[in-house]
Amino acid sequence: MQELKYRILSDVSERRIAINCLNKMRNKLISEGKYTDAVDNIFLKIANSPIKKFKIKYKEV
Repeated sequence: MQELKYRILSDVSERRIAINCLNKMRNKLISEGKYTDAVDNIFLKIANSPIKKFKIKYKEV
């Protein structure tokens, strides 16, 4: 069965916020002595995801 893929549209500031939140969560888990595998995987996916520029056109109805 094929794995589902999702795309998240975000700008630079939203991406930075997500990375900072994941880093804080990872640091908290490390200080508690827990495993960080899941957070590491998501962190790497967001950090290494390609950035694609696009334009949004607004239409008035």
